[in-house]
Amino acid sequence: MIRKQAENGNITGDPPLLYYIQGLRTGLRPNRQTFMYLLKALVNGKNVNEGEEVHASVVRTGFASSEFVLGALLGFYVANGFIGEARQVFDEMPQPGLVLWTLMIRSYVCLTLPGEALELFLMMRGVGVMPDMVAVATVISASGLLGDLGVAKKIHCFIEKSGVEVDAFVSSTLINMYGECGSLTDAYRFSQETAMKNTVVWNTTIHRSLEHNNLDLGKQLFDWMPERDVASWNLMIRGFANVGQYEEALALFHDMEISVFRPNTLTLLSTLFAWASHGALEAGAWIHSYVNNNDLNRDEPLDSSLIDMYSKCGDIAKAIQIFEESPRTTRKKQIRNGQICF
Repeated sequence: MIRKQAENGNITGDPPLLYYIQGLRTGLRPNRQTFMYLLKALVNGKNVNEGEEVHASVVRTGFASSEFVLGALLGFYVANGFIGEARQVFDEMPQPGLVLWTLMIRSYVCLTLPGEALELFLMMRGVGVMPDMVAVATVISASGLLGDLGVAKKIHCFIEKSGVEVDAFVSSTLINMYGECGSLTDAYRFSQETAMKNTVVWNTTIHRSLEHNNLDLGKQLFDWMPERDVASWNLMIRGFANVGQYEEALALFHDMEISVFRPNTLTLLSTLFAWASHGALEAGAWIHSYVNNNDLNRDEPLDSSLIDMYSKCGDIAKAIQIFEESPRTTRKKQIRNGQICF
């Protein structure tokens, strides 16, 4: 029963721990699979007391030395945000493997605790455990969150000397790291030096260029790209729109139309948001016309953005018209967010 609840997401709604306790009363002798399925079934309960009860049972039944069981227990605490309890379990492990080191480091990154993540990475290296690409990407993310360029460069230097394979994902993470540390120069330099330069790497560099208000570099990179995807077009259209260069944004929009890609909902959402922020009514109205002519608002995903755009651009009558024609759920959202005022 516990296994079924773990595999099916506890569809019965009955407490998994209750089944476990009842099993013990009838002579159940738990093994490591019992605890692994039990913790998996409990993982969405966000109840630290249940986790601690299972933890105590793990110790009592002699499974405190099982890396599989302790890994499941660690996963339970991490998944529910109980970082203190997770670290306690981790520290009690005699020789955690790379997967568990990475999981613990990643948990600190997810909770925006980069200092703790990097400290744990140093401990991992201190006991001789070498990272793989997943661990490296996690540590790079921690360095970006920390925002210290000196630390970022040390991590990058370690990666180069360690011989760890740097794929396109790790490359894009390094570019993001330098961007988050405020160094577009280092982000751009690495993007040009790396051999793993796919569309994601190009897009990441463009994104960081635009984020650092270097539209010229972003456009240059966009023009250099051997292959583009929808995200590439969206980045540049939004980049021009965000700084009020509507003619350039519309020109790119038209270029995208005749390319192998077509503007999608994200393209339209980002441009409407930018033009609403700048009060560009004419450009926003053109997008609205494009949406209607191409039947791109079939499920009304753009209603909120259109209402917001017309309101901020001063055409309240048009905003009210779309509001009154939109589904009730959209109306409630607009009223709740206060995006339209009568």
